[in-house]
Amino acid sequence: MPVKAPIKWIEVKRELNALSQPELIELVKNLFDQSHENKLFLASRFSSQPLGEDAIAPYRKRIVDQFFPTRGFGKLGLAEARKAIREYKKATSDLLGTAELMMVYVEQGTEFTNTYGDIDEVFYNSMESVLAELVKLLSSPQGRVLYPVFSERLSELEHDAGDIGWGYGDEVSRMVEEFEKAMSTDGEATLDDEE
Repeated sequence: MPVKAPIKWIEVKRELNALSQPELIELVKNLFDQSHENKLFLASRFSSQPLGEDAIAPYRKRIVDQFFPTRGFGKLGLAEARKAIREYKKATSDLLGTAELMMVYVEQGTEFTNTYGDIDEVFYNSMESVLAELVKLLSSPQGRVLYPVFSERLSELEHDAGDIGWGYGDEVSRMVEEFEKAMSTDGEATLDDEE
């Protein structure tokens, strides 16, 4: 039996155009009630307040649980941890929260290998890739203001990764040092710069 193709946007749009305003509001409310991601998406679009810890906490937990769950051993579901970062970013467009989740990912991976020993090349490539994404985000015109929030943690990461094999410690050191040099050369951004 052939699988029916999912509905296309043009069909959804036609149906939405036919709804009255109360029907449309009810539909959005149903979507809001259906999942945390939907609530987060709508909150990021309509709230005048920063999202705060309540919004990011479930995503942080999804990342941490892949390395250090409350019970048992981490499964190292790196794809699941990275998915949490992507979903948060897509739902909110919140640079600070996205950078925080990237930092947590790399910190947790570094702590995991310092706790349990060397892993493998795929693991370290993933850590390096997320760190590179974080550095790119913090180097962007919008992200530069966030640098002071992460500066100390990046230095701690460099220290904690120092003795890790597979070239990981060296690569973390190189990335962090080049990033910090670029930030100091261009003049450090501060939170006051954006006001």
